[in-house]
Amino acid sequence: MATVDPDIKAAPEAAIMPEGTKYGTFAGVFTPTLLTILGVIMYLRTGWVVGNAGIFGGLLIILMGFGIVLATGLSMSSITTNIRIGAGGAYSIISQSLGLEVGGSVGIPLYLSQALAVTMYLFGFREGWMWVFPGHSALLVDLIAFALVFGIAYASAGLAFRVQYGILAIIVASLISVAVAAYTGSMTIPFEDVRLWGDFPGAPEDGFGGTSFWVVFAVFFPAATGIMAGANMSGELEDPRRSIPLGTLSAIGVSLVIYVLLAFWLARSAAPNDLVSNYTIMIDRAFWGPPVVAGLLGATFSSALASAVGAPRILQALGNHDILPNSAWIAQRTRSGEPRNAMLITAGIVLAALMVRDLNTIAPLITMFFLITYTMINVVVFIEQSMGLVSFRPLLRVPRFVSFAGAAGCLLAMFIINPTFGLMALGVVVVFYSLLVRRSLDTDLADVRSGLFVSVAEWAAKQVKNLSASQERAWKPNLLVPVEDADTLRGSFLLIQDIVAPKGSVNVLGLNGPDASADLPDRVEDLTVAFRKNDVFASSAIVDAQHFTPSLTASMQTLRSAFFNPNILFLPLPPTNERSDSYAHLVQAAEGQHMGVLLYAPHNRAGLGQRETVNVWINDRSPDWTVRMDIGNLDLLLLAAYKLKRNWQAHMRLLTVVETEEDAADAHDFLSTVVDLARIPEAEIVVRVDTFTQFLHRAPQADVNFFGLMRPPDFDKMRQFVDATRSSCLFIRDSGQENALA
Repeated sequence: MATVDPDIKAAPEAAIMPEGTKYGTFAGVFTPTLLTILGVIMYLRTGWVVGNAGIFGGLLIILMGFGIVLATGLSMSSITTNIRIGAGGAYSIISQSLGLEVGGSVGIPLYLSQALAVTMYLFGFREGWMWVFPGHSALLVDLIAFALVFGIAYASAGLAFRVQYGILAIIVASLISVAVAAYTGSMTIPFEDVRLWGDFPGAPEDGFGGTSFWVVFAVFFPAATGIMAGANMSGELEDPRRSIPLGTLSAIGVSLVIYVLLAFWLARSAAPNDLVSNYTIMIDRAFWGPPVVAGLLGATFSSALASAVGAPRILQALGNHDILPNSAWIAQRTRSGEPRNAMLITAGIVLAALMVRDLNTIAPLITMFFLITYTMINVVVFIEQSMGLVSFRPLLRVPRFVSFAGAAGCLLAMFIINPTFGLMALGVVVVFYSLLVRRSLDTDLADVRSGLFVSVAEWAAKQVKNLSASQERAWKPNLLVPVEDADTLRGSFLLIQDIVAPKGSVNVLGLNGPDASADLPDRVEDLTVAFRKNDVFASSAIVDAQHFTPSLTASMQTLRSAFFNPNILFLPLPPTNERSDSYAHLVQAAEGQHMGVLLYAPHNRAGLGQRETVNVWINDRSPDWTVRMDIGNLDLLLLAAYKLKRNWQAHMRLLTVVETEEDAADAHDFLSTVVDLARIPEAEIVVRVDTFTQFLHRAPQADVNFFGLMRPPDFDKMRQFVDATRSSCLFIRDSGQENALA
């Protein structure tokens, strides 16, 4: 019989989580989710919704609210059947798809919302209690309820679940009281007299000043947002892949049926005026009121208990991945698996919020954070469905429109309920994301970000192929740098970096041949990483190359077919003429592949100098100094020099030598026009009537001199230029694909 390593089925962080009691679908997911949905709004606001909107309007509001959370529940269920979900519920789902930074930026406000929701539920419990016992102290009721909730949660999740069984029985009893009332004749209003679409008179506290459909929807919608109560327990479930979908969707379905039946019962049992003016109409119209009162108290208490159990587990999961300060302490669990440290922090937050005595001002923000979480779950599923990755093969498949509708519905609900708080919540998430990105979090969690970026790149590549061939305005320097000796690359590292930064790229090609150093692969990788650390996109490959020229030529031909293909061949000037024929062949091969050539001749003592001045030499064009869009072999010359000017903040000169004063005037006009059309600010123009050789020796000093690459290349003359200018030189040949005037 085959055996399975437990680690295969476990979540990625299972190794650092102690073993504890594991819960099944009914206890771990269905019950807490159902009890959170069947909360205070069901008892105190369902009648008000129907009274304002009428039976059809009320049912539309209920169906819209549950439609949004049903889509989210389906998305969550689908992704849960595709991953080994760890602790933290929604946080784990988002992190495993979009990375810890996105997961943490949503998980932190989700945790705070879950913790503050405990306070709100306790306030709701207190209001219900004070309705029954108006003489009791409000603060004392709050503190006793707080002690009971966290005492039960601190003892164990198992005790909390056992208490919830009792509360579930109380809520069932309250619903039975309603059902008996319906059976025994409470529905006295004939259906034909039921108001189908309401007048939206408003609420008693605002003097029935009128309201709207969307305001009523905003009041009702939080009732449907309890679907994460079970998913938050993902770390304690025996089989989260099975329990979360089954428990969550079952709870949504059961609660939807209950809300629809209650709306129909209330519409037939009381007049619209009574429904909007009496928040306790459900108690008054029930067969026996006390079970409904007990259900109201039990619903708020159970919601507080579910949040008090779930919130610390989100916090503990954040600690597992070093998202927060003192994460190691926060992540600790007892031998039975209880996150006691995280629970103490949560209790402190709830107690402090209780002392504020009024959370009405931030209550909408709490709802916003829940909605952002739901939005992100739908977005995660939509992205994975759209990418078509083979790793996305959930056991529960849902159509792509479901995740899209869920995300759109959550965003719509955010801005219907409160646009200001919606924008604030999004701002908080962005701030947390920015902070986490700067920390460069490290994790063993596998996510799909690379696949997402590849999919975007593939889409972009297809779009580019459909565009016109000329992409002069989108040109960027993408250098192919062949390397046999890593020290040579080290010597030209800063120059390459400054030519391509900030948006170009470097493709380092290690030619591992007879003359290559033994550690070439490792050193090439180190230098590639160094480029990336300096915000230059770089990649590398090692090619076994017995012969330098054929191997490099074949590599150029191969890379030319890639989407992110190099467009400039960067070569160091050989110290001797031993490779003159090979280099001439490579220059010709580069032209055939529509690649520019940049030949670097470093000065053995000056190097790159002070990186303050750049000279660009323009050949004598006499007598034709006409400026055309095709300005000859000047495009890459000017663009490369401008890149150094900008990255070095250097002074740039354009120099040329002519034979007559008349030619000098034409040359000056030509260079002035080129500088203007090429948009090179503050470039100095130097025109001399002289011989090129003589002026080369006495030209203004520069740290780097740019020359056009002569045809065919004359390496002896290039070395003479280096000696004459007493600086490093770059010899450049256009590819024909760039345009300095574009």
